[in-house]
Parts: sequence; structure tokens; C-alpha cells
Amino acid sequence: GIKWMSSLEAKFEDAKDKKPTAEKLERLRRQKINRFRNQHRISIQGTDLPDPIATFEQLQKEYKIHPKIMENIQAAGFRVPTPIQMQAIPVMLHGRELLASAPTGSGKTLAFCIPLLTHLKQPRNKGFRAVIVSPTRELASQTHRELVKLAEGTGFRIHMIHKAAEAVKKFGPKSSKKF
Repeated sequence: GIKWMSSLEAKFEDAKDKKPTAEKLERLRRQKINRFRNQHRISIQGTDLPDPIATFEQLQKEYKIHPKIMENIQAAGFRVPTPIQMQAIPVMLHGRELLASAPTGSGKTLAFCIPLLTHLKQPRNKGFRAVIVSPTRELASQTHRELVKLAEGTGFRIHMIHKAAEAVKKFGPKSSKKF
């Protein structure tokens, strides 16, 4: 059938169609996020993934990162997160598993160290609470350096163990039972 209406009713009908719906707003938000990911060459797979961050300040606002860690990030000269950090940090802060690939020097170490320290919340005298396994001594040393800088002033104790005999001397003969 044909629907007959006055010009006044037609204007009202047009205005009603232009009102943003929740679906439309969500679609626009998704488009904006997808443009951001494309602009930064962030490729993702999975479902219900958290939105990437554009600044480190968002970590403080949205994820309540320890203020001292935020100070240490700024003191280390990091101003804007790299693409791997933009997406990997929120994914890990949401407790999701992550397999990420990025070039050398792109900030992967910081991308997993920030969520690690955040999940630990505060230091406790309970032995080793997190273990990072590295394929080479050089990578272990780099990770250790970054974690020490990032955790400065928070009370976390960061250790690097590369020989079992040295570990026994450093942590005591009962350390193997304790940890």
C-alpha cells in the first residue's frame, strides 16, 4: 500500500529516522576503532577484544595502573605507546591469552611487563610470584633491566636467574623447597 501523510508528518518521520540508536552508535564506535587499528597497522583475531589505547594516560584512567609505574613509564621517556603496546596491554589487562608478533625494538617487553606488574598488584613476601622464561641470556638481561626500571619504587624485587648453582647461593640452600 501507499502511505499518505502531510509534509509536516514527513518531516517528523525524517527526524525520527536520524535519531541515533544504540546499534548505530556501537557500529560507529567499532568503525572508529577499526580505522585506528588500520592506521597503526594493528591486526587482530579473536572475539570480544578490548579496545586499543592511544596514550599511556588511558592506562591510569581505565585500568588504574599503579601511579609509580606510570611515573616510571614517563621517566623512561615513553610518551606514546607503540602499536604492539596499544593493543597487547589492554588484552593482557583483561586477563586474556595473547600471541603477538612485532619487529625487534617495537616495545614487546614493556607490553607484557606493565600487565604483569599490574596483576601482581603489590609486593608480597611469598617467594617468586611470576616467572619469565627467555630463550637467550641477552633477552633475559633486557627483560630484567626493563622490569627493574618499571618497578622502581614499587617494592617489587626483580631477579634474574641464569645458573642453578648461583641461584642456590643467592637465595639459600632451602630455596628449591621454598620456591
